[in-house]
Amino acid sequence: MAGTDQLSAVFSALSDPTRRAILAELAERDATVTELTAPLSISMPAVSRHLKVLERAALISRSRSGKWRASRLEAAPLREAAEWIERYRRFWDTSLTRLDAHLAAVQAAERATDRTVEGPDGRGPQGDRMNPRENE
Repeated sequence: MAGTDQLSAVFSALSDPTRRAILAELAERDATVTELTAPLSISMPAVSRHLKVLERAALISRSRSGKWRASRLEAAPLREAAEWIERYRRFWDTSLTRLDAHLAAVQAAERATDRTVEGPDGRGPQGDRMNPRENE
C-alpha cells in the first residue's frame, strides 16, 4: 500500500480495541494465535481474523516454524502514524499557546479598565463606592 492508503489501513486497524490489545501483547514478545487468544475473551478464529487485518496494515508479520506460526510486531507503520499525529499535536500546541496569550491580554485589559473606572482606592469618579451595597 502506498502512503495515505497505508496510513488509512494503520488507523483502521488501530480502531479496534482487540487489535490494540494484540499489538500490546506483541510489543512484549512474538506469539502464536493460541498464545494471543489466552488473555482475550474471543475465539481463535476471531483472533486469526484480527491478525489478518493487522498483517494487511503491515503492523505485524507472521512466520512459520514447523507447525507453529508466530506473529511479530512491525513498528515502522506505527512510527509513521505517530509522525502524522505529531504534526497535528504541534498545531494544537501552537494554537492553544496563542489562545492563552490572547486570553491573558483580554484579562489584563479588563483589569486595567476596572482600575480606571473604580480608581485606585476602589471608589468611582464621584468618590462613591462602586459596589452599591457598600453605600448602604
